[in-house]
Amino acid sequence: MRKLKLQMQISVDGYVAGPNGEMDWMQWNWDEELNNYVIELTEPVDCILLGRKLAEGFIPAWAASIANPETEDAGGHKMVDTHKIVFSKTLKSIEGKNVVVENGDMVEAVTALKKQPGKDIIVYGGSTFVSSLIQQGLIDEYHLFVNPAAIGKGMSIFNTLQSRLNLKLVTAKPFECGIVVLYYKYDRQ
Repeated sequence: MRKLKLQMQISVDGYVAGPNGEMDWMQWNWDEELNNYVIELTEPVDCILLGRKLAEGFIPAWAASIANPETEDAGGHKMVDTHKIVFSKTLKSIEGKNVVVENGDMVEAVTALKKQPGKDIIVYGGSTFVSSLIQQGLIDEYHLFVNPAAIGKGMSIFNTLQSRLNLKLVTAKPFECGIVVLYYKYDRQ
């Protein structure tokens, strides 16, 4: 069965964005070692899951990044060239390369995707979509990029849990920019 991985930036106090979606607290001065971590994480991925809100900014931003020769990078090509599924109750289509919109039941759709042959699947968000996946026990691996900032209040991906989420720590790796990547596996007990 395919694994569903979560890669998400998070504040030290557990928020993925400020109350109004602010992300100005995130570190982006990544060094080569952190960039290589992301390459290794995404290399075995052939499908990206996104919620509607994140997709509306994410998809055009990555397309623009590879269209500009001054900012072009391999990560941008991976994001544009990989099959993407946008989960939405309102959109019927979205502009972009290798993008489809899923309007059906999220649990059924993700469960079916995980049973299909292929490589790993990764989800980037947004917070409401990721919260739903967590609540349903659909995420197998958590790669939380803990930023060296506490923001006091904001959007959480764990605030809708109905019961305890048991995770097993695989690695905790600090990087020069101050980010610590916590890699957990879901402990299905």
